[in-house]
Amino acid sequence: MNFASRITRLPHAHEPEQGADALSATLWATGDVAKLIHGAGGCSPYLKSLVEKESGWLETALDDPEQALLSEHSALRDTAPDALPSRLRQAKRRVALLTGLADLAAVWPLETVTQALTDFADLSVHVALRATTLHEIKRGKLPGQAEDDAEQAGGMVALAMGKMGAGELNYSSDVDLICLFDETRFDPEDYHEARSALVRATRKMCAMLSDLTGEGYVFRTDLRLRPDPSVTPVCLAMEAAERYYESLGRTWERAAYIKARACAGDITAGEKFLKTLVPFVWRKHLDFAAIEDAHDMVRKIRDHKGLGGPITLPGHNMKLGRGGIREIEFFTQTRQIIAGGRDSDLRVRGTVPGLAVLADKGWVPQDVAQTLTDHYRAHREVEHRVQMLRDAQTHDLPQSDDGFDRLAAFMGTDRAALHKDLRSRLEETHTLTEGFFGGDSTAARRKTVPEEFENSEIVSRWRTYPALRSARGSGIFERLQPEILGRLAKTSHPMDALTAFDGFLSGLPAGVQVFSLFEANPQLIDLLIDIVGVSPELARYLSRNASVFDAVIGGDFFSDWPGREALQAALSDLLAQESDYENKLNTARRWGKEWHFRVGVHLLRGLIGAEEAGTQYADLADATLAALTPEVQAEFAGKHGPCPGRGAVVVGMGSLGSRRLHSRSDLDLIVIYDPGEAEISEGRRPLATRPYYARLTQALITAVTAPMAEGRIYEIDMRLRPSGNQGPVATSLESFRSYQKSDAWVWEHLALTRARCVAGPDGVMQDVTAVQADVLQAPRDRDAVLREVAIMRNRIASAKGSGGDWEIKLGQGRLQDIELVAQAAAVIAGQPLGTVPGALACGAECGWLSPEDADALSAAYRLCWALQIGSRLISDSTLAPDQDSSAASGFLCRITGTSSIDGLQELLAACTKRAADVINAVLPDVRDEE
Repeated sequence: MNFASRITRLPHAHEPEQGADALSATLWATGDVAKLIHGAGGCSPYLKSLVEKESGWLETALDDPEQALLSEHSALRDTAPDALPSRLRQAKRRVALLTGLADLAAVWPLETVTQALTDFADLSVHVALRATTLHEIKRGKLPGQAEDDAEQAGGMVALAMGKMGAGELNYSSDVDLICLFDETRFDPEDYHEARSALVRATRKMCAMLSDLTGEGYVFRTDLRLRPDPSVTPVCLAMEAAERYYESLGRTWERAAYIKARACAGDITAGEKFLKTLVPFVWRKHLDFAAIEDAHDMVRKIRDHKGLGGPITLPGHNMKLGRGGIREIEFFTQTRQIIAGGRDSDLRVRGTVPGLAVLADKGWVPQDVAQTLTDHYRAHREVEHRVQMLRDAQTHDLPQSDDGFDRLAAFMGTDRAALHKDLRSRLEETHTLTEGFFGGDSTAARRKTVPEEFENSEIVSRWRTYPALRSARGSGIFERLQPEILGRLAKTSHPMDALTAFDGFLSGLPAGVQVFSLFEANPQLIDLLIDIVGVSPELARYLSRNASVFDAVIGGDFFSDWPGREALQAALSDLLAQESDYENKLNTARRWGKEWHFRVGVHLLRGLIGAEEAGTQYADLADATLAALTPEVQAEFAGKHGPCPGRGAVVVGMGSLGSRRLHSRSDLDLIVIYDPGEAEISEGRRPLATRPYYARLTQALITAVTAPMAEGRIYEIDMRLRPSGNQGPVATSLESFRSYQKSDAWVWEHLALTRARCVAGPDGVMQDVTAVQADVLQAPRDRDAVLREVAIMRNRIASAKGSGGDWEIKLGQGRLQDIELVAQAAAVIAGQPLGTVPGALACGAECGWLSPEDADALSAAYRLCWALQIGSRLISDSTLAPDQDSSAASGFLCRITGTSSIDGLQELLAACTKRAADVINAVLPDVRDEE
């Protein structure tokens, strides 16, 4: 379709006689095109002058405006360097005219308008840079570069920043550029000469674009966004720029690089440089301190420009004033900075696309994103009209009624309607964004200290804690403290809650990030109070690992459990994004902590029960081992070659094998490998199969247990392998089969009932499972098995004792005691354990347990397990609810279905006594044999 058929709105001529003059220069115009030119010329002296200069070109351009722009681009690329300054200015007139008319008539939407202006800016910078570097090459000032290298600007790239980088240029925008060069293209001895030539080329490029001649100018260029512009040259080596950002880069520079884009010169080198800055721009943890930085920037801009007052339309700055464009941009960019390190989908350049993806990911409510998008587009259109009037670099609304009348006519409306629309949009924008930046709402927070905490020694010593020693951290906390104290005061036991929170605060090494996170997400304060009120131990853990709060606001924290396969896939994807092995291990640790935290919070808040939590902790361990094992093997193979033979599997034993872990469980593992016919590996440093798999197993243990920057993942116990600590850490499949059939003790077959393959090749897994089934299905003498279990039970009691009243694991009728009987039931039935209640039911089916006795053991087991998983979430020490906080006691009562601690103690005593009586009755008395 041609231009005329796509017109959907028209401006009104504020000065009809000026519109008539514009029409007289375009006698070919008819219909809506004539009305458009009359309205545009009657409002904008600038557009009127362009129409008069480019009337002949415009007549044909309106037949196909998109193709007309492409033709201008093509002609510009083919322009000789000496003719380029004049040809650039002519192209600028044509692009500005056609784009302006398409904008006024709504032939193109805002995004098409700004992209058209940006595309022309990209090309202008590129051809200017090509011409100026070609001049240096011809003079022999760029060592090693031929004339063909001018197309890549001799190794220099211009990075488009700000609106140009985002494809959002307006009519009178500066183009913000950072010019860098790839120093690796030059010999070290040629470095200084090359840099001088590229600095000259950069300056000449800027002059070609920005100098005002009789034909106008192309773009004002601004190079001040480069590192330390007061002392650095206009073109920097990439290596020097990278060092600057790594050591001195500031938050505003991080925000600027969200929109950065290689636009001219050596695009490949520019994109490579931008990839090196990914860790600088996008932090791995949620970065809520960026909110404070953004708020400081907004405040400083307002203070500097004198824009901090209330919204008054005459002279209001549509970009920097309250409710303006910059507030929407900062709102969007800051949210991107906060979470973009963890979610690469958020790393988009444009403001509208940024709002859309933030809404899709749950970081901004859909209605807020849509409202801000609508206001952003409307604000930009107003800004365009203001600038289009006289080609002025301004963002200010008119000061006079006549000026507003002109602007309203330009927008096809009247002054009253324009006033109403502007005020409504500015005020709503300010309301939506200011609360996010902690502005007016923060100032309005109450400053009183609840009566319960007046003159509290605990509160008075907070200022001495490490997290509050920095002025910035202290300032944020000062705004937060009334909110925190108010919420603590509303708990059922305020002083207990205050003491618990103090434990968290005292261990916090730094406060800016955490306090900023709380300020932006006040609901986390309630969650923190819930957690630390239950467990001072968990409070201290959170102090050292506050980044786990990232998971809470990650979008799906309270969603349904994804399952083992989805967890493994997610971790594998994260590990694949890291090229460095140490980074992979730290990523696995950070990921694991967040998911552990999620399970714990869900259990704490009653979203899941003890049984579900045990399974979820096990899923998490499975997924971690399954995703990490291939990474360990790949790293090991780099030195010693791929696994010889069929490979190795990791077998979970004990609680991991039975898929029942708590928050502090270690992992009982064995590693079984099948060398096949191989005798040695094939690699730079080959190893025989036995030492290969032994050292590979040690590498896996180290990968999981080594204390790194992000801590360790799990502790690992390998004592259940054949021959225990005396045997090799990795066992061949044939040795495992032979040992289990010929040499294993009954207690080792009991342990085998809980064996489960969790990582490794499917074929070897199937063979290990087949050995397990073959061994367990062998004929058994039930009485002999029960006698061995009785002997083992007595030995455990002699070695470890029975504990106190609140002992959960050890002692008659407790967890370990019931698990022994369940394993015996599995061995007698000739099958893997499955679950303890399921195995006990098999015992009843076999006739040596009554159904009532099996139910009694299962009930005691479930109660002990609930106490076990609950107590380990609270503390690593012996459970003593009578000494714990009321919140901790309430939690334990809730997960065990009791109403009081006394009632819980009575139930525990009764259930375990009943279980002990059952076990004593079914196991033979072997004290004389011992």
